[in-house]
Amino acid sequence: MADSVRPRPVILRLPPEVVNRIAAGEVVERPAAAVKELVENALDAGARSISVGIEEGGLKRITVEDDGCGLSAGDLAVALERHATSKLVPDSDGRVDLLNIHTMGFRGEALPSIASVSRMRIVSRAAGEAAAEIYSEAGRIEGPKPAAFTGRGETGTRIDVADLFHATPARLKFMRGERAEALAVTDVVKRLAMANAGVAFTLENNGRNVLRYPAETDDEAGRLARLGAIMGREFSDNAIAIDADRDGARLLGFAGLPTLNRGNAQMQFLFVNGRPVKDRMLTGVVRAAYQDFLARDRHPLLALFVELDAEEVDVNVHPAKTEVRFRDAAAIRGLMIGALRHSLAGAGHRASTTVAGFALGRARTEEPVAGLLWQAPAPHGHRPVSLLRGVSDGARATFAHEAGPSARVEAEPAAPQAAGFPLGAARAQLHETYIIAQTADGIVIVDQHAAHERLVYEAMKRQMAAGGVRRQALLIPDIVEMSEDEAARILERSGELGALGLEVEAFGPGAVCVRATPALFGEMDAAGLLRDLADDFAEYGAGLALKERFEDVMGNMACRSSVRAGRRLTGDEMNALLREMEATPHSGQCNHGRPTYVELKLSDIEKLFGRR
Repeated sequence: MADSVRPRPVILRLPPEVVNRIAAGEVVERPAAAVKELVENALDAGARSISVGIEEGGLKRITVEDDGCGLSAGDLAVALERHATSKLVPDSDGRVDLLNIHTMGFRGEALPSIASVSRMRIVSRAAGEAAAEIYSEAGRIEGPKPAAFTGRGETGTRIDVADLFHATPARLKFMRGERAEALAVTDVVKRLAMANAGVAFTLENNGRNVLRYPAETDDEAGRLARLGAIMGREFSDNAIAIDADRDGARLLGFAGLPTLNRGNAQMQFLFVNGRPVKDRMLTGVVRAAYQDFLARDRHPLLALFVELDAEEVDVNVHPAKTEVRFRDAAAIRGLMIGALRHSLAGAGHRASTTVAGFALGRARTEEPVAGLLWQAPAPHGHRPVSLLRGVSDGARATFAHEAGPSARVEAEPAAPQAAGFPLGAARAQLHETYIIAQTADGIVIVDQHAAHERLVYEAMKRQMAAGGVRRQALLIPDIVEMSEDEAARILERSGELGALGLEVEAFGPGAVCVRATPALFGEMDAAGLLRDLADDFAEYGAGLALKERFEDVMGNMACRSSVRAGRRLTGDEMNALLREMEATPHSGQCNHGRPTYVELKLSDIEKLFGRR
């Protein structure tokens, strides 16, 4: 019986090499994490040019070279010790403020953690100092000693990391393939390059150049140029500038037009005080700002930069420093949503240029066939007119009888001048669906149903904002049972929900009583809506489900009451629609993010016909 008693465990101090390997597992879980830490060190050193090279996805070799301030021989000896850093300076009382951090790194863990699981060589030179190098293999250190320096500038540092994780072969089993690891490194370098437009970046993979970004100017134009180089020219051509501030926090960046969207959210980036971060709040912010313009399965492109006092954000909440915690997250969220909505409203009727580019790309010229493709029979007694002057009346009648086109051309004198209007003057209607307008330098093709649907939807929004949301009281209140946490989240926002027509009150622990719902919704599943709202409040801090429900209902009503395809419009009606589109925000896309018009420049049309 006594033999089966489990011995009492004894607490032991782990050897330093084991401690370093544990830290490496938290900080350096893959080659991309090592690259991130080393590049951030280069940025903290004031580098203006950073070069990264990897082999076999970074598992065989990682090289990071910069032209920063460099390290002296004495600094090199201390740099590989755990929790040794130049970025946290104690005050006069010897205290270090971890909530006032202005650098990318601060823990002093990256270099010793990487060195403990690899073969690392550091060569560096500081101003006024001789170059020195230090070598570490699985925690065993040699040096520092004098070395030859062939860096990118007079000062700087070159770090070579070979055979990453060779000291922990078990971790190698969890690495993905070489291609996946290389893509992860590329993503890290791109994000850091986006946050530092004034720094030149290069990335080589197995000796092949992958990325090369020259240093840009440190202003809005330079930032957009860097974002365009990374996110694509389509983004830079269709991006709206963001610049807003509130309570000491400032939001900068660029957001794509709603018609420029994707099927995933991989092109949405958030930076806080120059640090790339991943925050679930961004998902809710984007949904709230774009909910009037995009379907739920479509995602816009954007890059947002939040700048605020270092004491208002905690960056010491994640081992890899990829997450942050705001002191007042609701204020930051409100700033981001308000700035995005304001900028989108300022875009007016603008639609992305990718729509026209796609249309032109689909246009294909075919090789001419020898002989005539079609020739109308010449009626008896009529002499055909030369093709240089026109077509004979008989040919016109025959063509009309066989082809049956549904197009109507507006008389030229009745149409207004195109030069004075962004969307031009209506010239024709095709298939009772599409309006053709002439602009000063091209043509515009308008989907009359989609355009009028958007106009009706915006008018309904204005009416609801002015008159409030009408409620319908329930004869028998609906009691919805929920968890106590969910019910508390709903009841905390009862005032906000009441403004949207949903009247709720407490009904004992874990239950909510619904006394009124928005009249616009008719019969509805109140329980399902409340549970969706509770999830939204928990994850995003806002009741997106209710607002999206309004969007769906009003969108359907706008669709039913708008000008239908197949209706013939007069010239005055077509021009009135164009003028209203110009005066209405967001009229460039329908409620689901599809374009309401396509603009083709005259120069592009001329290229189709070989005139340019």
